[in-house]
Amino acid sequence: MQPKTAYLTCLLTIIWWLFLEESASASEGQFNLLNSGCSQYNVTNFREFSSNLNSTFLQLREQLMNSDNKYFATAQQARGSDPAYAMVQCRKYLSSADCLACFEAALSRIRNCSANGARVIYDDCFLRYESNDFYNQTTQEGHSMMCGNQSASEPSAFEAAVQGLLADLQTATPRIDGYFAATKKEVVGGGTGISATVYGVAQCIETITESGCRECMQVVTSDIQRCPPNTNGRAVDVGCFLRYSDSPFFADNQTIDIRPFLRSGSSSKKKAIIIGGVVGGASLLLLVITALLVWFKLSTRQRGTLRGDILGATELQGPLNYKYKDLMSATKNFGEEYKLGEGGFGDVYKGVLKNGKIVAVKKLAVLQSRRAKLDFDSEVRLISNVHHRNLIRLLGCCSKGLELLLVYEYMANSSLDKFLFGERRGSLNWKQRYGIILGTARGLAYLHEEFHVCIIHRDIKSSNILLDDDLQPKIADFGLARLLPEDKSHLSTKFAGTL
Repeated sequence: MQPKTAYLTCLLTIIWWLFLEESASASEGQFNLLNSGCSQYNVTNFREFSSNLNSTFLQLREQLMNSDNKYFATAQQARGSDPAYAMVQCRKYLSSADCLACFEAALSRIRNCSANGARVIYDDCFLRYESNDFYNQTTQEGHSMMCGNQSASEPSAFEAAVQGLLADLQTATPRIDGYFAATKKEVVGGGTGISATVYGVAQCIETITESGCRECMQVVTSDIQRCPPNTNGRAVDVGCFLRYSDSPFFADNQTIDIRPFLRSGSSSKKKAIIIGGVVGGASLLLLVITALLVWFKLSTRQRGTLRGDILGATELQGPLNYKYKDLMSATKNFGEEYKLGEGGFGDVYKGVLKNGKIVAVKKLAVLQSRRAKLDFDSEVRLISNVHHRNLIRLLGCCSKGLELLLVYEYMANSSLDKFLFGERRGSLNWKQRYGIILGTARGLAYLHEEFHVCIIHRDIKSSNILLDDDLQPKIADFGLARLLPEDKSHLSTKFAGTL
């Protein structure tokens, strides 16, 4: 190894260790961060918007401290042309002091954003702001789930208990005043003879209707079904939150008796039957009205997204599904003249989409099997949730037959190895090198410590560090190692080693 390269590697390691130590100490706080993100849209007058936003934060804090409902608050300020809307919600098993502390933690993190929308989600609370009214939103495409990495000792019995618990929470939560339920269920039928319990919490935001809460609970319940027999799991949508665990995370005196809300003869169902009978003769008119309302809601949602809806512009949105024929056309049938490079995970091609946007298309070279396809869908959703300025952004994917394709943002300056060993060798000054080192360390620290799932890259090298127009680094190929069989190396066998 050349002296300059050895020095670069050594310095990267030192800064990486220092940064990880700082991140680890900061993450040892009281609240477990699940997700956070900033909008990619900017307001027309940021100073005016910031003033409005600061006012809403003050209102939220005052409501949590002084109002009767110390677990949920909304605030809005509309001075000038850039209004601000904000919302905070705590789980009701928290004390008032803990709720306020969770709000302050979320507020400290959300202030890192400089756009017109952002949100921070902890296990115990969430904070969100936008430049448009989002209070009646129930569910959007960006819903997500987070599963633990440890299986229960009695998988079948535990999974059955979890399924029963989730079904009860889904039914009861929309019927409870305040849309909050905390309950537990015994695990029955385990062969070890050791008693076990599964605990669960569900909550909807208080500004939506009962039917909206029911709709949101259906979505998050469907999402979290993929977690058992893992011992814990969470699911989040814009209007609700669902969590289960084999460890108690709320006190026994916070448990709610949800049995009255599970009875089929509930007042809400009786009302539905009566109303259904009364308006049955007007079904045609209702269909027309419903169609108009759906059209209006969809058009409003699209306009809201253009103004900067955070869940339509950040990692919660999930990957887009590209058509194979469109990617074929964008890369000129994956022609050699469009080839950007090759590696252990597959070849990468430049693509020009129909709208003129330039992307990078990676053809994955992974094991072709039904299991691989299932893993592909799961891992792509996970990777698309990763959003950091020093990590390459996954825009979408495509699965057709044996072909598995990933679509990334395009980096015009290619990769760091071109500047260290290739045709642009020696063109980086020390300030630029230092920025690349520090940015790479930040990206790795986020993958290891700040994302809700720890991701170990396993193949950090200069060709996997891409550079944007300002020579800021973006790490590529993170999360892909889990797509390969456990007995196979993800490093390419075409090369003797990595520079």
